[in-house]
Amino acid sequence: MLKLQRLLSEQGLYRGRFDSKFGRSVESAVEDFQMESGVYEDPWGVYGPATRRALEG
Repeated sequence: MLKLQRLLSEQGLYRGRFDSKFGRSVESAVEDFQMESGVYEDPWGVYGPATRRALEG
């Protein structure tokens, strides 16, 4: 989760603490990323395979 938080932070979507926890703020940042990137294959707010590919490039 630490890597996810850092990747989302680099995108300007996560501003919370880097604590390796998948809390509501991380879930919200994932949702924002999915919306901005047009990732609809994974459930909303879920860091699934399609979201991971899009975020990690």
